[in-house]
Amino acid sequence: MGSKMAETFLAAGHEVAVWNRTRSKADPLMDRGARRAASAVDGELLVVSQIGYQAMYDSFGDARLDGKVVVNLSSGSPGELREAARRVAERGGTLITGGVMVPPPGIGQPGAYTFYSGPKEVLDRQVPVLETLGEVAYVGADEGLAMMFYQAQLLIFWSSLTSYMHAMAMLRTAGVAPEAFLPFARDLFTQMGGDGPMGYAGHLAGEFAAGSYPGELNSLHMQAVGLGHAVEALAEAGVEITVPTALRRLFERADAEGRGDEGLGTVIQSIMKP
Repeated sequence: MGSKMAETFLAAGHEVAVWNRTRSKADPLMDRGARRAASAVDGELLVVSQIGYQAMYDSFGDARLDGKVVVNLSSGSPGELREAARRVAERGGTLITGGVMVPPPGIGQPGAYTFYSGPKEVLDRQVPVLETLGEVAYVGADEGLAMMFYQAQLLIFWSSLTSYMHAMAMLRTAGVAPEAFLPFARDLFTQMGGDGPMGYAGHLAGEFAAGSYPGELNSLHMQAVGLGHAVEALAEAGVEITVPTALRRLFERADAEGRGDEGLGTVIQSIMKP
């Protein structure tokens, strides 16, 4: 990821100094016009892409960061990012946190974007450089917000694709080829994010905002029973059911809490009250 960022900055005509904990990993970038940084804090704008925030601390060592802007695009927990902002400030620098929402090949390509949080006036001065990597999506001053948006997207990504894997695994036991199911799965993913009758993303967002979950058309009790049948189908097919079973228990708990006549969106109340 970091190498691809450096390549993208260079291709856009920016002056780039690169540093890596393993010196040889930066060598290919020298051939592309990069300068080898004297240290991890060589420069006024430090763009960090490492395995985590501890790696940044290890790389910076005891160096001062007076007047420097540190843009860390590594992942971590929101609390970890807030603590990092404090530690960078103690050394005289300013931390901008980020969550990159594309894999390395997508850096700098159409549709690429990164969530950023931290002091907006500081970020605004760096936008002409950072937008080289993709759209700058500012989400707020709280340094933990970029990672919360990032993790929120990944939760949807991982859980949706894992459900897709469960579905394909179940169908495969009946001799159904993945290509046969693909058009229906693709259509469902598209519809759920759309604006039509199946546009559940927008539909649920409205319910969450209003705190009201009408259940005339999709009562939670009905959904819980249906999910139980889906888990039974997976079990009969002999595939893994740990995650679907946990989901069924969540639905059943919300139903047992007396909200079975409300809509599916009422499950968020159980999620927020573990």
